[in-house]
Amino acid sequence: MALNDDITLLSRVPLFSDFSEEMLRLIAFGAERKSVARNRPLFHEGSSADCAFVILSGGFKLLQRNRKGKPEQIGEAVAGDLLGELAIISTTNRKMTVVALEDSEVMRIHRPMFRRMMEEYPEIAAMLQARIRKNLAGMLNEIDQLAWRFEEAVDN
Repeated sequence: MALNDDITLLSRVPLFSDFSEEMLRLIAFGAERKSVARNRPLFHEGSSADCAFVILSGGFKLLQRNRKGKPEQIGEAVAGDLLGELAIISTTNRKMTVVALEDSEVMRIHRPMFRRMMEEYPEIAAMLQARIRKNLAGMLNEIDQLAWRFEEAVDN
């Protein structure tokens, strides 16, 4: 994939959709490509996270341990999806295991590089803050919609 193709793909990732072409070029140029063979893990639940991954090609299944500790598929990710976005701004652990459904390729975006970008482009921090606010508002709305279930359980 050429640099311009990477930039086009990055522009379709919701987190980066408001980034300028120059910002996207820096991400694409500073990122590392990684191939992942079919049935091989990209990362494991609970492991330390220092980067995010944009899927360039292929697909992945997302697994999370259930209450019994067994891995359970909770979704799939395809080209253009961003995995582990929190890891590019904060120290965290992986919330799931991600395994390739087919031979796949990802772009690895390291936290130190992304932090340098935020220093160079302070507007990135403002964009991220707005996105986090929007995500939190959505989660709170979902909780509010379920509140009646909790009230009903307390009354019984």
